[in-house]
Amino acid sequence: MIDRLRYYLPTLAVFVGGIVLWEGAVRALEIQRFLLPPPSDIAAALVTNRDLLMAAGLTTLIEAVGGFAIGLTGGLVVAFATSRFALARGALMPFAIAANAIPIIAFAPIANAWFGVTSPVSKMMIVAMLVFFPVMINTVRGLTSADAASLELMRSYAASEREVLTRVRIPNALPYFFTAIKVGATLSLIGAIVGEYFGGATVALGRIIVESASFLRFAQAWSAIIVAAALGIGFYLIIIGIERVAMPWHASMRGQT
Repeated sequence: MIDRLRYYLPTLAVFVGGIVLWEGAVRALEIQRFLLPPPSDIAAALVTNRDLLMAAGLTTLIEAVGGFAIGLTGGLVVAFATSRFALARGALMPFAIAANAIPIIAFAPIANAWFGVTSPVSKMMIVAMLVFFPVMINTVRGLTSADAASLELMRSYAASEREVLTRVRIPNALPYFFTAIKVGATLSLIGAIVGEYFGGATVALGRIIVESASFLRFAQAWSAIIVAAALGIGFYLIIIGIERVAMPWHASMRGQT
C-alpha cells in the first residue's frame, strides 16, 4: 500500500499543484471568468447542475458504449476473416488505413443524415467508425505476426488450423487487441460528443458544452467536459482491469519491460 502511494504521489502532487496554480492565476491576473473560470466556479457548477450532468453523462455513455460494442464486433469479425487469406488482407488493409485517416468531424454530419439527428444510433455509428479501424488493423497485425518457430512446432504436431489459431495466433494477438481497445475506449467518448455537436438529444454532454459555450456559461461547459473526462478515464480503467485478467502472463502485467 505504501509503495503504491509513493508511486502515485507525484501524479497527485502535479494535479493538486495545477489546480492551485490555475485558481491563483485567474484571481491574480484578474482573468475574466467567462473566458477562463477558476476551478472553484467549475466545482460549484458541478454541484449545482449535478442532476443535469448525470442524466447527460448517462446519455453520452450509452452512445459511446453502444458504438464501442458495434465497432469492436465489426473489427474482430473482419480481422479474423481477412487474416486467414493473404490476398484479402493485402487488398483490404490499404483501404482500412486510408479510411482511418478520415477526420471524424467530416463523417458526423453524414451519419446524422443517414440515421437521424436525434437518434442515438447516429452517434453510435460515429463511435463505431472510430473504434472499428484500430481494432481491425491491430488484430490483423497480431494474428499474422505470430512467431514462425511456434507455428512450425504446431504444424509438426499435426495441429489443426483451429488449434493453431487458439493456441498461438490469438494469444499473440491479445496485446495488439488490448492496445486497440484502450485507444477505442477513449475515442468512443470523443466520437459521441463530436456527434452531439451537430445535433441530438438535448440532455447530452455534447449539447451542454455547445449551448453553455454559446451563452458564455463556461463554468457549466467545463463541468460537462470534466464529466466526459471522468467517464473516459473510467472506461479506460475498466479495459485495463479486463486486460490484467485476460493476459496475466504478459510481461507488461508483471511489471517487466
